Amino acid sequence: GAYDSVQRFVKHWKQARPALTQAFVPLVFPAGDAAQFDWSHEQVELGGVVQTIKLAHFRLAHSRQPFLVAYSRESLEMVFDAHDRAFAFWGGIPQRMIYDNPRTLVDAVKVGKARRFNRQFLALANHYLFEPVACTPASGWEKGQVENQVGNVREWLFSPRPRFKDLAELNAWLEQHGSRIVQSDSGEG
Repeated sequence: GAYDSVQRFVKHWKQARPALTQAFVPLVFPAGDAAQFDWSHEQVELGGVVQTIKLAHFRLAHSRQPFLVAYSRESLEMVFDAHDRAFAFWGGIPQRMIYDNPRTLVDAVKVGKARRFNRQFLALANHYLFEPVACTPASGWEKGQVENQVGNVREWLFSPRPRFKDLAELNAWLEQHGSRIVQSDSGEG
């Protein structure tokens, strides 16, 4: 167990193994383990007026089941409503929710993965009994499924720009059409 013995063993072990040219980290999520969340801004026509709406994106990591809901703005109240709707749509709550570091949820980004979450948001997490997990800043791959979903939804559902009477009609349409994304999306992450 001396240092030089371990050092010799590691040297021989490295020489005996072929050099790795490729590496990957398989991302496997058990059912009910995690969901990912993100916002996007999309152009729609509501009541004859072109508007930018805020689209809440959710994605169950295991089944890749998406949930989409649109809002006129991106506030804490909208985050609460979006979570409530997603959990009702799925008929359950994942153990972990994975986020960027939006100001509506995170009061302070500290070293590494340490965060100070908004007190009201933590009350929501405690109510639903999920663990909020914040990504490392500028590390979109940590929630790659929902990042991929944002681009696909923009292309598949918002191009060309759709028209609706109001936000309620848009959200009914999203609930119907958004669930089809999982059948077409093969994005990893």
